[in-house]
Amino acid sequence: MSSQLESLKKVTTVVADTGDIEAIARHRPQDATTNPSLLLKAAQLPQYRGLAEQAAAHAAKQSADRAAQTSIFMDQLAVNFGLEILKLIPGRVSTEVDASFSFDTAGTIDKARSLIERYRSAGIERERVLIKIGSTWEGIKAAEALEREGIHCNLTLLFSFAQAVACAEAKVTLISPFVGRIYDWHKKARGAEIAIAEDPGVASVQRIYTYYKKYDYKTQVMGASFRKVEQIVELAGCDLLTISPDLLVKLEAAEGELTPKLTVEAAKQSDAPRVTLDEKTYRFQHNQDAMAVEKLSEGIRSFYEDARKLERWAETAVAKANAA
Repeated sequence: MSSQLESLKKVTTVVADTGDIEAIARHRPQDATTNPSLLLKAAQLPQYRGLAEQAAAHAAKQSADRAAQTSIFMDQLAVNFGLEILKLIPGRVSTEVDASFSFDTAGTIDKARSLIERYRSAGIERERVLIKIGSTWEGIKAAEALEREGIHCNLTLLFSFAQAVACAEAKVTLISPFVGRIYDWHKKARGAEIAIAEDPGVASVQRIYTYYKKYDYKTQVMGASFRKVEQIVELAGCDLLTISPDLLVKLEAAEGELTPKLTVEAAKQSDAPRVTLDEKTYRFQHNQDAMAVEKLSEGIRSFYEDARKLERWAETAVAKANAA
């Protein structure tokens, strides 16, 4: 009998949510995604020191200004990890735009173009890279413009149905609704565990998937931020699921066939009404979801702080490269 992981791969594209290249090599996912906190953790491991040293040396050569060097280092480090990951997977890697650009459409576009150019310079075409952007209105508008240029985007920190609809209408390549963080908020609000059949994080992805398939949106749905295997099992059949190494191990250790819980055929039978959003409607509807407002703001702050930790570490790495 095959493992649940192998069974899942038959109906869903499995993505590794990690910067650990060795974990990606073990589990052989289709795609992979990273973020600043994952990169900071991975870059400090001895086996990846060379990637950080190369990024620091590159930054030191590009500019004499320390602030510019640090910025260059961070971008190059993200790309260096992406390049190593792409050697191991057949699909795409997601590389994140700094959360400081969360409300800056033009800045997000410029940063995305810069990252894509770094990949292109290393011989990787844009089809194998997803630019990861927070699902603010400004981020969604940036992604809409980038998609028109052929730069594909992964919209992250997605918690509300309004965010999902706006992303679909912007024709972004992929969205990452955060199952676990939605679950966390509601669990805290209730003061108790929530049965899987009532899990609001799972229900959010089910609703988005159904809506997208019913109305033939091309945007892919990638459930993210899982807390337990049961949440993954309930979303078997989703376009993609990005899963941490510890949960990949559990899925690999468990035997059994997973039945698809999400199907295009079932979605087509839904009576979900069509929704159209302009900016005012988006902001109002998103604001009506207290969980989504709180978790989006919290997520931006958290990703921003993770990036600043990486930035402080980068300053030290670049200083060493300058002294060499």
